[in-house]
Amino acid sequence: MNNKLKGLLSAIFAFLIWGFLPLYWKLVKVIPAFEILIHRIIWSTVFLFIILIFQKRLREFASALSFKNLKISFLSGIIVGGNWLLYIWAVNSGYVIETSLGYYINPLISVVIGSIFFKENLSYTQIFAVIVASTGVMILTLGYGRFPWIALTLAISFAVYGSLRKISNLGPIIGLQVETFILVIPATFYFFILFNNNSNHFVSLGIFYKLMLAGAGIVTALPLLFFAEAVRNINLSTVGMLQYIGPTINFLLGVFLFKEEFTIYHLYAFILIWVAVIIFSTNTLLLQYKRKTALQNR
Repeated sequence: MNNKLKGLLSAIFAFLIWGFLPLYWKLVKVIPAFEILIHRIIWSTVFLFIILIFQKRLREFASALSFKNLKISFLSGIIVGGNWLLYIWAVNSGYVIETSLGYYINPLISVVIGSIFFKENLSYTQIFAVIVASTGVMILTLGYGRFPWIALTLAISFAVYGSLRKISNLGPIIGLQVETFILVIPATFYFFILFNNNSNHFVSLGIFYKLMLAGAGIVTALPLLFFAEAVRNINLSTVGMLQYIGPTINFLLGVFLFKEEFTIYHLYAFILIWVAVIIFSTNTLLLQYKRKTALQNR
């Protein structure tokens, strides 16, 4: 298998896992979202340590524990932990459609953050795409009568998280391990608080739930491993186009499997956001093609 095909398949597997992740959280719906989160942190740390041992990268992990990295990773860890918590709660509270909206908007928020904080230039077409998406959110807010705070919080928090990861310069696996390593101490402490209060579901529930909670570490880290493999072997523009597999699956699950409310205002909002995504993605591909052509003609 050549590297490009390996990268393409890795990207598809990563986004398929992220797309079907609501099904996993629904299976542990009887457990409070915050308790699921602490297991996601604990078992992600364990699983990633196994990966790092297998890849012989423990020395690289140890060298990443500098004061500068820990400062940034603490902040990014808090933000991604909050993102995970909100996503789990939203899925198990019947807001899968709104979570998909958030991850459609996320790349556009990232572009705005890049323009403001990293002085990345926005084309007029990209600005137009952001305006179209914003109009969709406004229509949903005014027509549906509720501000889509879940979608926007997920989109903004993950965009900010991505920006912090860009500043830290740590790779995806090492970076995530440093973040979970920081969070695992309070997570483990809370685990034992629940144990002492006889309210620890990992202890009280059967083997199925024990395996599902332990598996939270795998479903967290595995798509990231696939994603890391993808970005090493294929163009980021290709990865960017494929990333919409995840929220599309979330959307379809919310509408057709979970039978969540989908009003005409949802339809208008999603049409505008899909249009914005198409405009934005097409423009990004064209800009990258022009740069590549310009470099070849030098």
